[in-house]
Amino acid sequence: MFQKVLIANRGEIACRIARTLRSMGVRSVAVCSEADRGALHARVADEARVIGPAEPRASYLNIEALIRAAKTSGAEAIHPGYGFLAENAAFAAAVEAAGLVFIGPTPDQVRAMGDKRAARAIAVEAGVPVVPGAEGRDAAALVTDAERLGFPVIVKAALGGGGKGMRIVEDRGALAEALESATRLAQSAFGDGAIYLEKRLERARHVEVQVAGDGHGRAVHLFERECSLQRRHQKVVEESPSAAVDEPLRERLTAAAVALAGSVRYRGLGTVEFLLAPDGGFYFLEMNTRLQVEHPVTEGVTGLDLVGWQLEIAAAGRLPSVPGRITRRGHAIEARVYAEDAARNFLPQAGRAVRVRWPEGPEMRVDTGIASGDDVPVHYDPILAKVIAVGPTRAEALERLARALDESVVHGLVTNLPFLRALVRAPAVQRGEVDTEWIEREFLAGFAAVATAPAPELALAAVAIGELLGVPKPPAPRAGARRPSVFATLGRWRHPGLA
Repeated sequence: MFQKVLIANRGEIACRIARTLRSMGVRSVAVCSEADRGALHARVADEARVIGPAEPRASYLNIEALIRAAKTSGAEAIHPGYGFLAENAAFAAAVEAAGLVFIGPTPDQVRAMGDKRAARAIAVEAGVPVVPGAEGRDAAALVTDAERLGFPVIVKAALGGGGKGMRIVEDRGALAEALESATRLAQSAFGDGAIYLEKRLERARHVEVQVAGDGHGRAVHLFERECSLQRRHQKVVEESPSAAVDEPLRERLTAAAVALAGSVRYRGLGTVEFLLAPDGGFYFLEMNTRLQVEHPVTEGVTGLDLVGWQLEIAAAGRLPSVPGRITRRGHAIEARVYAEDAARNFLPQAGRAVRVRWPEGPEMRVDTGIASGDDVPVHYDPILAKVIAVGPTRAEALERLARALDESVVHGLVTNLPFLRALVRAPAVQRGEVDTEWIEREFLAGFAAVATAPAPELALAAVAIGELLGVPKPPAPRAGARRPSVFATLGRWRHPGLA
């Protein structure tokens, strides 16, 4: 096993990786930008190194700075976490060229699976069903292909991820603009304007399979996760197992995922993502060659430490030994807590987390990157934490998650906690009857109406405090003008996080 590992990431995932390193007796090296000096991930690691200014390209995306920090700190390996350079083949190659170990797949595997067109071809070769689609750089040919597939279709960036460069096209009239827009965004975001088409599957669910490979052709699965609760193609709540997958379907899904991983002699952990159609058919979407944000739900039902698995595969070149068969127990569900204002179209937020309190208790887990008094910078993804609950049944896990979200406190900046509390209690979510577009199609409008309505008890409390403090009443608004918020009149007495 390694003696020291550099974590090329920040926030909650860096904290989570450091926790496993400590449990395995491996020293951790955190990296941080100038904006993250003193951040929680830098505090929990055994040592920390500042690698550049706040702008990500000068720090967390700076390959030379990361490798220099690893070499000067004496680290033998680099763990990329997720995001940033985790799926960057050039980074993986540079790490290996520097004589260090990249805790992840080979550069060729990262490159092949990062190109969605190449990944589709590999899936077809392995006998895995793919969503009907078409590719090419000729716009006229893609128009013809779209008509053959039948509308609606989805235009995707070949090197994309997380919904970037994705456009849903309902008819031929909107296709030309969508192709141009997706090409432009793909070039800007990924340095390559290549795009392709996929047939849009209506009311489909997003189900993924966690796999692990030893790099020599042996691969295993660690069951599936349901990730259908999404907003703008970004996952919000994930769980394992999927409420839509019975045992025969599970066997077919996991066999397909293992076949794909084995066909490329995959090394390390990866996730094979599928769309599950209402008729029970499933289709390959893509393979993520890194640790997923939602990996804790797999850990919750298997009892395995997936970061530990990554370390053992990278250090020993073999899968960890597990007594007997890999089994799962109960149900696990996770909600992502973001610094964003759900009532203002999920606008990202920044500021100081004046007071932070997370739930505690059995069958409860929180992976977080902030504590009371920490700053949330504007420069990075606004994820603050993941709240995970485990229970013997799905209903009990959901109930525990709802209570955990009620007990979660972040004062000083606006978060999506109210959105999550309402979401996990929605009847359709409780029944497990959702798809990848359900949030935007059926939930958001009702939530927005509630979220933007005035809270009478808080308004009355603000008025009462104002009277006690002798705060002068605001002047009457001009005709047609918006009345100022009662909270705004309280000045420094205003409660952290209130408008």
